[in-house]
Amino acid sequence: MTSASRREALEAIAAEVSACTRCRLHAGRTKAVPGEGHPDTEVVFVGEGPGMNEDRAGRPFVGRAGDLLVRFLATIGWRREEVFITNVVKCRPPDNRDPEPDEIAACLPYLERQLAVIDPALVVTLGRHSMGRFIPGARIGQSHGTLHPVDPSTGAGSAMVYAMYHPAAALRSPDVERQSYDDAAGIPAALLEARRRRAATTPATPPDAPQPGAFIEPTSTDSAHGAPTLF
Repeated sequence: MTSASRREALEAIAAEVSACTRCRLHAGRTKAVPGEGHPDTEVVFVGEGPGMNEDRAGRPFVGRAGDLLVRFLATIGWRREEVFITNVVKCRPPDNRDPEPDEIAACLPYLERQLAVIDPALVVTLGRHSMGRFIPGARIGQSHGTLHPVDPSTGAGSAMVYAMYHPAAALRSPDVERQSYDDAAGIPAALLEARRRRAATTPATPPDAPQPGAFIEPTSTDSAHGAPTLF
């Protein structure tokens, strides 16, 4: 798929999201928030759902949590325009409550299609509801900063997933914020490992490749080389 065709496919999904009435959340939205970013990126960030600022703007992570996410990216030399950012649910839950299971289920086909179009090497989850889609049964206090294989049924056919706290949680807790900066520092190494695993599984998987259900504690990227490019 070419860059132009990926962009066109993502825009078509966004148009469907903007007119979606699959669940009750559409009734209270100002704007749906399909997601945005570079169609050729290797890294997709998946949050939980839009907040008040996102609902007004129709863009993901544009409030205080978004500002913090931008700062996380800046520490590894990346810009938000170089990744793709979206959410599990595309419309704001009332009063920023947690999305309900049926709301998540109604929105999942959009996320699956976005991931299938982008075909990322790495999915970074932001928050427990996002993490739960990719690492079922995991607890974020134990899984943040770790790397896991992804079930192809999620749409990310040959990706790995790296779990982080939601930036909003980091805004509420200095300890979570500190841990989140540490976790952000591990993203480049996670991407390099995801690339290695993707290459290793074609045509054959070497003995040291991650096994299904396993997780990896990524090491820091060599500072002499800096963060890997995303395209």
